[in-house]
Amino acid sequence: MKAGNRPLSPHLQVYRPQITSFLSILHRLTGVALAAGALLLGYWLTSAAYGPETFARAQDFLASWLGRLVLFGLTFSLFYHLLNGIRHLAWDAGWGFEMGTLKATGWLVTATAVALTLIAWIAAYAVAGGA
Repeated sequence: MKAGNRPLSPHLQVYRPQITSFLSILHRLTGVALAAGALLLGYWLTSAAYGPETFARAQDFLASWLGRLVLFGLTFSLFYHLLNGIRHLAWDAGWGFEMGTLKATGWLVTATAVALTLIAWIAAYAVAGGA
C-alpha cells in the first residue's frame, strides 16, 4: 500500500468542539494542576523545616496576587476533578450515557465546581478577617 492511499485519521480541524470533549480535556488539565499543586504543597511544608526566613518567603509568595491566583486555580481544580470523578463513577455504574444527561451533568459539575470554589474563598476570606 502506498503512503498516499492510507486513510487519514480525523483531527481537530474536522471536529466541532463539544462540551464532552472540552470537559474531558479540562479533567486532564485539572489532574495535572493538582499534581503541580502537590509539589507546591511540598515546597510550602519543606520551607517550614528550613527556618523562619524560608517559610516567610513561601508565605509571601502564596500571599501575593500570583500566589493567590495559583491557589484559586488549584481550588477550582480540586473541586472540578473531584466532582467529575464522581461523574465518572456514575458512568462506571452504567448511568448517564445519554447525550442529554452527559451535557446536563457536565454543566452541573462545572457550575458546582465554580460555586464551591467561590464559597471556599469567601469563607476563607471571612475567617481570615477580611485580610
